[in-house]
Amino acid sequence: SNLELVEYYSEFNMTLEEVVGTNSTEQKMETVSQAVEELLVAAQRQDCLTVGVYESAKLMNVDPDSVVLCLLATDEEDEDDIALQIHFTLLQAFCCDNDINIVRVSGVRRLSQLLGEDTEDSNGNEPRDLHCILVTNPPVQPLQCQALQHVSSFCEQSRCSNQWVPYLELRDG
Repeated sequence: SNLELVEYYSEFNMTLEEVVGTNSTEQKMETVSQAVEELLVAAQRQDCLTVGVYESAKLMNVDPDSVVLCLLATDEEDEDDIALQIHFTLLQAFCCDNDINIVRVSGVRRLSQLLGEDTEDSNGNEPRDLHCILVTNPPVQPLQCQALQHVSSFCEQSRCSNQWVPYLELRDG
């Protein structure tokens, strides 16, 4: 009945399986990718994003408890960037040690679309380094966002199946 359905949806602690039914993995990945995108946009609006490998490492050192998600982004041309891969390995290890949800994505261009990055800003500054982005939770007004729950439960499920750093593809919008 309709009422049961409403109750069912209002308990938003449901797992991704329940949300997307037993659909293909690809479709599940799609909804998680969308949730990641929504989360980044919402976090940027609330000033809860830390962007850049160096800035992220610094924040994680000082206040790892505030980090709710670490996003590592690469494109094909980054595969040969040894320094970046080393940074990623260290960040991944840190996240795993500190129980911080972590996701690897491809689609740096998509990220720059989402976050309104131009190749350089009006002052001619370099664009921000989007290879590592942290979503932090402000102590005053925590992010009450379904997208965050969605991504967190995806990370949790991935860990349960021993996939510590799940991978998602972000497609250009």
